[in-house]
Amino acid sequence: MPSVDNHNQRMIPPELPKDEALRQKAVEKYQLLDTIPEESYDNITAMMAYICDVPISLITLLDQDRNFLKSHHGVDISESPREISFCGHAINAEEDITVIEDAREDERFQGNPLVTDFQAIFYAGVPLVDPSGFKLGTICVYDHKPRKLNQEQIRALKAMSKQVVNLFDQRYKNFQLMSLQEQLMGRNEELKKFAATVSHDLKSPLANISALTDMIENESKGKLSEEAHLYLTHLRSSSNQLRRYIDGMLEFYKSDELVGRKVEKVVVEDLMHDLEEMGFNEPNALLKFESNKKQVRLNKAAIMQILLNLVVNGLKYNSKQDRLITIKINANKTMNHFEVSDNGDGMPEQFMKKAFDLFSIEGRKDRKGELGTGIGLATVKKLVESLGGTIAVESKPDIGTTFTFDTFNA
Repeated sequence: MPSVDNHNQRMIPPELPKDEALRQKAVEKYQLLDTIPEESYDNITAMMAYICDVPISLITLLDQDRNFLKSHHGVDISESPREISFCGHAINAEEDITVIEDAREDERFQGNPLVTDFQAIFYAGVPLVDPSGFKLGTICVYDHKPRKLNQEQIRALKAMSKQVVNLFDQRYKNFQLMSLQEQLMGRNEELKKFAATVSHDLKSPLANISALTDMIENESKGKLSEEAHLYLTHLRSSSNQLRRYIDGMLEFYKSDELVGRKVEKVVVEDLMHDLEEMGFNEPNALLKFESNKKQVRLNKAAIMQILLNLVVNGLKYNSKQDRLITIKINANKTMNHFEVSDNGDGMPEQFMKKAFDLFSIEGRKDRKGELGTGIGLATVKKLVESLGGTIAVESKPDIGTTFTFDTFNA
């Protein structure tokens, strides 16, 4: 780093801006100080050196007592003392560009080691101004001889200063998104722990309520009034509904774990068999599979959960004597397209817009006379989107419902 200890002290160090404390915070928020070179910035300095026909081009950030060079084309140093920096003067200027044609004739740089030792004779710098108006540093060019810039070169420097700040802001927004993502992940983990705790603490009492209800009903046959029987039925139904909510919430928060599984080759016939084994053992129900390939690449655990939810949903809300679920798969090199259709009761048009919203229920009871929880389809959407896909639904009352979704297979 250049030093001023043994040089003529007639040089005039740049003054600190009046808003220096706030300006310093603006510099630090981008977390660029002491970072390694990056191609996006180095490309800019190389291009500016070419456009301005100079040997040196820099992107600088004015730190507390130094001038940090985020990108340095034509020199090997990564920082210099702020007190000898040309950029320190440039950020104090009212003009939007500072041009010093011959620093040897400028009293501010008499005895400056950048001039005497490094032959920094010509300088042109444009401040890097953030959206709040703080001047963070400069994009600048140097030459070892006196010279001028033409209007096209000046316009290029000014335009590129805005592009550099855009890169800074993009970096800052990425940091904000990463921070938000970490916060959301933390909150999600807390919710998962809470759901697991609630599930553990409530399932046992709910099981006891159901068991006691059955015992009271069995031991009191012929002794209870019709009203008492209704109370017991309501108690059993309420405890079962609460248990379904608990199971659904656990499934919703555990769905992220399925997405982490690897994509694998799966035989379609095996997929159909596994699906039948897991949730398709009801009478008068038929499951049909159609696929353009015998093998498909997919996240089996996540896809099985999605299909199982859709199949169970299609069976539950189907009051017809013969129930049919058809699953079609159309796979290519990058995507798998799924279509799950049923011949069930369908959905009203106004409900389809919020069918995938958490806790959104239509109000109809299923074949067992139970209300839904509004969690299953929300879980399906969450899984599909986590796999990089989208899901849609079409439905007609008394005709059936079709869900279509896509997932990446790589």
